[in-house]
Amino acid sequence: MTRIPKLVLFAALAVFLAPARPARAADSRGTDSLDVVLHKLDLAAARFHTTSADFVFTSIQTDPIPDTDTQKGSVYYERKGNSFQMAAHIREINGRDLPKIYEYAGGVFELYEPVLNQVTRFARAGKFESYVMLGFGASGKDLADKWNIKLAGTETIDGVLTDKLELIAKDPAVRKNLPKVTIWIDPERGVSLKQVFDEAGGAQRTCTYSHIRVNDSLPRDAFSFKTNKDTQYVNH
Repeated sequence: MTRIPKLVLFAALAVFLAPARPARAADSRGTDSLDVVLHKLDLAAARFHTTSADFVFTSIQTDPIPDTDTQKGSVYYERKGNSFQMAAHIREINGRDLPKIYEYAGGVFELYEPVLNQVTRFARAGKFESYVMLGFGASGKDLADKWNIKLAGTETIDGVLTDKLELIAKDPAVRKNLPKVTIWIDPERGVSLKQVFDEAGGAQRTCTYSHIRVNDSLPRDAFSFKTNKDTQYVNH
């Protein structure tokens, strides 16, 4: 799994979507079984169309040199029938204005870097789509097909009662790069509020989401970026 498709996977596992409903209060129910949680995600997936959210991605590396990287921006997802697309608009990196746009649609992944005026295109990213879709609009069945899942209890995040799921990829190639993914979801809405990705080599990425808007209209430029005659294109 190359560096760029790994970023697609991180963004993709961001938000489990469903029609907007009030968030569950922290004391609204007891603990569901894993089967019940996955069934709720099945119901949520059937109603998914679009979502958007603000994100904070924090990456921590301990070896060989300790380093922390924080990215902030917005993510967008849309599904129409069998057609699916996603985009992550990064606005800030480590406190500096440094815009970048990641987009995925039709098996093609693109990274646009305005500072470099460059578009990097990966035309063979389609094999990652099933993992990309796990983050938004995927059913409980889709989740179980790709991951070994453990229900690790419940936890309250921002006043919302979430189910904590630990995921181990069934695909050895994915598991080699991502030994474990932990997600905190509100299955009533199908919304993930937090994910932690344990990466190979001891690195860890934490993703948190806020201002989640489900099945609302998306900005016109959600899945586009402006280039010009001087824009450089790099194909892989």
